[in-house]
Amino acid sequence: MTEHPTPRTVASAMAEAAVAWIDGLDDEQRAIGVWDWPGSKAADAERVRWYYTPTDHGGLTVHQQRPHQQRAAMRLLASGLSEPGYVSAATIMGLENVLDRTEGFTAGFARDRGRDPGMYYLRVFGDPAGDGPWSWRFGGHHVSVNHLVVGGEAVAGSPCFLGADPMVSPLLGGRELRPLGGVEDTARELLHALDADQRPRAVLTPTAPADIIGANRVRPGPGDRLVPLPDLWRGHFEQGLEDRLWSMHDGLEAQLGVTEADRAATELTAAPRGIAGADLDAGQQEILRRLLDTYVGRMPPGLVERERARFDGSALDAVHFAWAGGAERGEPHYYRLQGPHLLAEWDNVQRGVNHAHSVWRDPERDFGLDVLGEHLALHHPEHHP
Repeated sequence: MTEHPTPRTVASAMAEAAVAWIDGLDDEQRAIGVWDWPGSKAADAERVRWYYTPTDHGGLTVHQQRPHQQRAAMRLLASGLSEPGYVSAATIMGLENVLDRTEGFTAGFARDRGRDPGMYYLRVFGDPAGDGPWSWRFGGHHVSVNHLVVGGEAVAGSPCFLGADPMVSPLLGGRELRPLGGVEDTARELLHALDADQRPRAVLTPTAPADIIGANRVRPGPGDRLVPLPDLWRGHFEQGLEDRLWSMHDGLEAQLGVTEADRAATELTAAPRGIAGADLDAGQQEILRRLLDTYVGRMPPGLVERERARFDGSALDAVHFAWAGGAERGEPHYYRLQGPHLLAEWDNVQRGVNHAHSVWRDPERDFGLDVLGEHLALHHPEHHP
């Protein structure tokens, strides 16, 4: 009989893949790619730092690894994603080659190749073969995957970010490559399924924001508004490039026509905005459930069941769907799902509505910070405040 995956078997697969990757590194690579489990607040700050821009995500890049090491790194990434999630992430990484062509194969971001499929970073924190907590982080442009293992169980897999630039690419035979098409189309399906009374409750403003609102904050919360593009990087660039990033940000907001009222309408709030699942009929709720699965469905078998169960039955009633921007494909738009232990965001506004971001978060449990607090209190009370 085939054993069904569980958070423990997933953690075991992650540990096996992580140990294999670590064992294949030399001392210099290991110093970059493998860090001790954080023993201080300063060290833990690095563990929870994450990005989705083409910046230094921290860790050992694909470029810095030999082919057999790259294979081991991708095996670890695959252990933390479903098959569709892994295929999407791998495709997004490959889109760097497409984006490089779009931008004329130029240098950029203070490096020889601005759009680079080799600039994806892997770092392991702690000892995957030991008994203590450990985690790993894989990230680069438009990909950020984070997992934590405590007590031999995979306890947290968010934030999980997937983006696409270009969002739509031509294929031979008149077909399209849309790695995140389902994440966009299912939300639009729900929007169009709302009746004349429901839609005004879901639409926050007819103007889309320039990006997801939670950005790459460690703990998104009430009052958060858009983070400007220049602040989404590890550090800042020399003045010329910094000015260019500000120009891009300001120009996009001007192009979208964002006003102060729009910023207020899309800011994060403690009480979710939008229309609640409780106010949807059965058919609309089924679309909402499918939309949720484009986010929680990124998790591998053994973890995805736990995430789906959070929204079983009446729990779906508390999930709110909010939209901003145009209602048709090709129009700048943004949406979010918000409820207990949930913040999922999407935007597609940049590059002529051909540059998308999507993120799944649990603001109370991201990076397993709540689980680690309980672990410290139980096993190391001398270190728990």
